[in-house]
Amino acid sequence: MNPIEQLVKWYIKSGIKNIYEYRDFAVQMQEKTFDYLISKAKDTKFGKEHNFAAIRTVKDFQRYVPVTDYDGIKDLVQLMMEGQQNILWPTKITWFAKSSGTTSDKSKFIPVSQETLDDNHFKGGQDVMCMYANNLPNTKIFSGKILIMGGSQTVHPLNKEAHFGDVSAVMMSNTPAIANYLRAPKRSIALMGEWEEKLQRMAESTLKENITGIAGVPTWTVVLINKLFEMTGKTDLREIWPDFELYIHGGVSFVPYKENFRKLIPHTDMHYIQTYNASEGFFSFQDVLGADDMLLAANHGIFFEFLPAEEWDKPHPEALTLEEVEIGKNYAIVISTNSGLWRYKLGDTVVFTSKNPYRIKVSGRTKHFINAFGEEVIVDNSDHAIHEACKQTLAEVADYTVAPIFFGEGAQASHEWLIEFNKAPEDIDRFMDVLDKALQSINSDYEAKRYKDIALKMPKLNIAKPGLFNDWLKQRGKLGGQNKVPRLSNDRKYMEELLKING
Repeated sequence: MNPIEQLVKWYIKSGIKNIYEYRDFAVQMQEKTFDYLISKAKDTKFGKEHNFAAIRTVKDFQRYVPVTDYDGIKDLVQLMMEGQQNILWPTKITWFAKSSGTTSDKSKFIPVSQETLDDNHFKGGQDVMCMYANNLPNTKIFSGKILIMGGSQTVHPLNKEAHFGDVSAVMMSNTPAIANYLRAPKRSIALMGEWEEKLQRMAESTLKENITGIAGVPTWTVVLINKLFEMTGKTDLREIWPDFELYIHGGVSFVPYKENFRKLIPHTDMHYIQTYNASEGFFSFQDVLGADDMLLAANHGIFFEFLPAEEWDKPHPEALTLEEVEIGKNYAIVISTNSGLWRYKLGDTVVFTSKNPYRIKVSGRTKHFINAFGEEVIVDNSDHAIHEACKQTLAEVADYTVAPIFFGEGAQASHEWLIEFNKAPEDIDRFMDVLDKALQSINSDYEAKRYKDIALKMPKLNIAKPGLFNDWLKQRGKLGGQNKVPRLSNDRKYMEELLKING
């Protein structure tokens, strides 16, 4: 065992105790986090304007501070980007994460404090590795390096002190030395802004490295692995990296990609860990190998609230605390953070699978759903339908999006799917039949609308040409990293743009 492995093993032993604490006492950890955040920020501009000094309870907080989104704080963020301090958070903030997980034309600049880096982003990554090694005492993960896919990691100056970039760039610029030793590729490649060239350089530079794991979005990880196969003539990733054992994924659901990864790495001792993190913070991770839910990180500097579906569109929604949530219900996440995001709507939705401990599944986005006809289809539904159709027809899907077809001009209401296949099914009609029935089996509202074709007709399928979704993202300046195609839309804007390119 080399010195680095010895140091890491020691750290894991000490770190696992902290994970067990917030796993077993999540509500108490949230109470401590809430008290800390309010006390810390009471003398900021925001804290004074919202009477933080008088806040004693969560109910006080909810009464004084409205739920907001980025538009509600962007003027304050702009002041911070111009160099003003003590606006949303008391400690000096010189880093801003440019949001990259959206196809919106607007960019968000999320303030990132040193507390968020140390106690949230880095701590979350450490917890993932601590729990993994604790679950697998004989792991060789630390004998090599973990390849971090990241995003567009170029750092841009705002002024003499402040910078912005993809959250990957912010983290890389502040990464502890030991983490740099354990990660690949080298900094000069990781900081390249042109994604297509970076993939090529990344593949070339890691061919002879001992890569034991990858962390990244599934879509781009598949592209990298296929590029490695093209360069080497191999068809199994372990023929290139014999000690490869772990893939850490996030950003999109892994369900449609499972079969593809099993073919790229055809070994039963491969391990997969899901994480849930964004520019705004690290929120949860899969603490049980083989599970499909994630442990909520209850003491990482974030206070969580949850909006039931019926509250999403209200001007003054009533939010629930962790203690008040129910298993199986769909909630939008609201966060207050140690970078000064106060009652901030992420736009993501989750379902609790357990309250002892608190575990969640990401179910979709508050804006990425289809409810044009009362069917209430969310991304979790469509991902599972795609997975079932692929399993039964031996197809492989690279990417997809869905939009409604509205009544009118001879058209009858239905859904339109645009799917890019890695391997198309032999029988397209059977694929769509399985997909449609699978969607009905997990969504009673969709099933009711499809009953005897009365409200919704059989969904329509368009097959995307190879690379369509990447071409579309490239046109929008969104190629690479955490950028992704919206799975579901309640209108036809994205669908029409994609169909035009598809020809």
